Amino acid sequence: MSAFRCGDFAKHTGVLRIVGALSSIAVCVSGCSAQAREIRVVSGTYGGNCGAPHGNATPDLARQCDGKTICRYVRAESLTGRRKECREDFLAEWTCNAAEFHGAALSPGVTPGSTLELSCVWETGAGK
Repeated sequence: MSAFRCGDFAKHTGVLRIVGALSSIAVCVSGCSAQAREIRVVSGTYGGNCGAPHGNATPDLARQCDGKTICRYVRAESLTGRRKECREDFLAEWTCNAAEFHGAALSPGVTPGSTLELSCVWETGAGK
């Protein structure tokens, strides 16, 4: 084993300071990006299970939710005009800063006023 000299201590201290500074920057960057996560709607489809075209509700969903971290989208009246013939569903698809793809749905037969929550909040806590 080699002897530890005073000059070596100064070199190691400098390296530790650099590593500490880089760690602080990494924590700040990850924390800042987690706070800046925003919903970007990819598509919204109302009544797809009843033959409605994919994306028929995208403009309304995007208008209400784009740029938010959490969005509670309230289902409107039927967009397909087949309300009595088929129990329509609602499917929302979105990204969080283009890094993650998410999808959520309201089951067929939900009533107007039902709410679907879109979120880009970074989950923390036990099990996360």
